[in-house]
Amino acid sequence: MSQDFDRYRATYRQDVDRSVRFSGQDSDFFTDVKARLLLDATARHLGPTERLDVLDVGCGVGVTDSFLEGRFGSLLGIDVSEGVVQEAAATNPWARYQSYDGGRIPLKDGEVDVAFAICVVHHVEPPDRVGFLRDVARVVTPGGLVAIFEHNPFNPLTRVAVNRCDFDEGVVLARRGSTISMLRSAGLEVVEDPYILFFPFHARVFRRVERLLGWLPLGAQYMVVGRKPPRRDH
Repeated sequence: MSQDFDRYRATYRQDVDRSVRFSGQDSDFFTDVKARLLLDATARHLGPTERLDVLDVGCGVGVTDSFLEGRFGSLLGIDVSEGVVQEAAATNPWARYQSYDGGRIPLKDGEVDVAFAICVVHHVEPPDRVGFLRDVARVVTPGGLVAIFEHNPFNPLTRVAVNRCDFDEGVVLARRGSTISMLRSAGLEVVEDPYILFFPFHARVFRRVERLLGWLPLGAQYMVVGRKPPRRDH
């Protein structure tokens, strides 16, 4: 990973809020939208989510997980920074958290139904990204999902936000096409890949319009969902 997040554990939300303040929304708005998109995509491909086991890779201080309480059967968050994992556990006592060394994810093959990583890939050095995603795919059960959310480098306001965020200093953003290719290299079938977050407004009509604009490379971020091939019975 390209940053040590321990030093941001107490100020993470404020740092993100400051970087997106020009949008007229705080970080909770963007987190809420992505949590809903994750739940919707999971339900479309796997059915009811309440019994599914999920993994939050690069969970940070657990901000996204706060929006997922009660929506999955279980949630495990992992991160390379022990301090932020402690912060996440204090914020979300209903979930499980653990730190790891950033190498092999400390789970068995096929242990979870869904793994997601929100704005994590750009903190992985580019030569290591395919290997990282292969390991994420490894811990997902056959037929399960890997969901990746990332900043869209083609959106100029996104670049402003990234440049204003202290813990994004020096990162290399991943283009959607690159993320799609990496997920395929990790052995996954890409089943959804929309651009998201075109409008910083809460009204449902904007979410409906965004679904129609998912092909347009102007959203602030994008979501790529890969499905692991189901196990073949012999």
